[in-house]
Amino acid sequence: MNTTRVNDFNEIITGRRSVRSYDPTVKISKEEMKEILTEASLAPSSVNLQPWRYLVIDSPEGKEKLAPIAKFNQSQVETSSAVIAVFADMKSDAYLDEIYSKAVEKGMMPEDVKEQQTTAISDYFKMMSYDQLKEMNLIDSGLVSMQLMLVARAHGYDTNPIGGYEKDKIADTFGMDKERYYPVMLISIGKAANPGYSSVRLDVDQITEWA
Repeated sequence: MNTTRVNDFNEIITGRRSVRSYDPTVKISKEEMKEILTEASLAPSSVNLQPWRYLVIDSPEGKEKLAPIAKFNQSQVETSSAVIAVFADMKSDAYLDEIYSKAVEKGMMPEDVKEQQTTAISDYFKMMSYDQLKEMNLIDSGLVSMQLMLVARAHGYDTNPIGGYEKDKIADTFGMDKERYYPVMLISIGKAANPGYSSVRLDVDQITEWA
């Protein structure tokens, strides 16, 4: 199903709600889901390593597996078109040469700059601790997650970010390497059955300092 695209950025950001109940008859095609994920992946990341990885759970079998480890979010699991599990790839540097080589192929970067950059980045990664790498990857994965929710809104869908699930079990449940793929959040996506609740925000003067 293709919904009406939303092109008003103000409507996208002010109209976004955390939706917990969706129209179960609305399904997002694989083609459109790939469009959404492609657009979301334009988010920035440290040295452009794009450490985010997606697991799209949209089949009845997949949702049946997810339900026991997302006990407090059953409505989102059951009624959404899909639940997207976002992971941080703790070995994202394995794609370093591929990413930078593509930049050279597309004329975005000279070969000598690519060689300098990849060598420097590889050396930097070797010095990083696991916690430093995780912190960097979680920031990048948070950026792509927010972008994904805004892109979904632009496609006419609604979302809900979910942190309350059994993160220690999700990789094993879906046959993923839990040492490599660190769980970030779940994002349910679909067409809202009921509008989400509005919420207040602190005044910008309360949360901002000037220097």
